[in-house]
Amino acid sequence: MPQIRIKDAALYLGVSDDTVRRWVDAGSLSSDRDQAGRTVVDGLELAKLARRNAVLPDDPSGVARSARNRFVGLVTDIRMDTVMAQVELQCGPHRVVSLMSSEAVRELGLEPGSVAVAVVKATTVIVETPIGRD
Repeated sequence: MPQIRIKDAALYLGVSDDTVRRWVDAGSLSSDRDQAGRTVVDGLELAKLARRNAVLPDDPSGVARSARNRFVGLVTDIRMDTVMAQVELQCGPHRVVSLMSSEAVRELGLEPGSVAVAVVKATTVIVETPIGRD
């Protein structure tokens, strides 16, 4: 099983190191020591905890759809010319960028600070792993 250092576990879940340590102290997450004596947690156990603790904002659109990858967030920037626009959303810790027509931006009423949902339906999703994994 992959072992993940406390600081990395905190980074991946968007919490503080102290929060991960509190989970360990409370028994929500078990810990061990790696060969260098650093505290680590089990990757699978951390993934299960992440899924249990996930807080997903409600999709305000009220639309049923087949796409499972929905990111609710705030529009942070729009760069637009007469034909095309680049719309940036901040969805939790994730930045999502969409290219669309300027007409679509106007029809949707998008502006910085407005709530929007990025819907991703892709047959190709590239998954990478860090170089030098333990």
